[in-house]
Amino acid sequence: MKRNLKFSILFLAILFVTCTNKHPETAEQKTEPIFPKGEKITNSNFAGTAYLHMMGAKDSTLHTSYGNVTFEPKARTNWHSHPGGQILFITEGRGFYQAKGEPARLLKKGDFVEIPRNVVHWHGAAPESGFAHIAVSLNTDDGGAVWIAPVTDEEYEQAIK
Repeated sequence: MKRNLKFSILFLAILFVTCTNKHPETAEQKTEPIFPKGEKITNSNFAGTAYLHMMGAKDSTLHTSYGNVTFEPKARTNWHSHPGGQILFITEGRGFYQAKGEPARLLKKGDFVEIPRNVVHWHGAAPESGFAHIAVSLNTDDGGAVWIAPVTDEEYEQAIK
C-alpha cells in the first residue's frame, strides 16, 4: 500500500515538473492552463469562484485522490483539514497557503506544499491573480476533508499583508 502511494506521488511530481518546465515564462507571455479547469464549485466550502477537475480513477487502490483546482482572484477555501494529509502542486498564478496560527505563505507556479495530517489550513488566490494547483489528498481511507469555517475577509486581508 505505501509503495503504491509513493509511486503515485512520484508520478505526480514527475508529471508536474515535466509540464511546468517546458517554456520559461516572462511577464508578457501567457500560457494555456496545463489541466482542464473543470466544473464550477457550487458548495459552501469556498469563497469566491473556483473550479474543480478531478483526475484519476474513483475506485483507486492507491488510497489517494487528486484534482486540479482553479481559483479566480480572491477566491479561497474555507478552513479545513485532511485526516490523511495533503500535497499541493502549484501550476498557475499566485496564491496563499496558511496553517492555523501561522503566517500565510505566498505560493507561485512551481511551488509545492506538504500539509501534515489534521493540520487546519486554507489556500486560495491572491487578490490580483488567478491561481491553480493540483491538490493531492493522501491516505483517503482515513477520511475526506473536514470543513470547519469560512476564512473571513478580515482573516484573508490580514494573511496577505
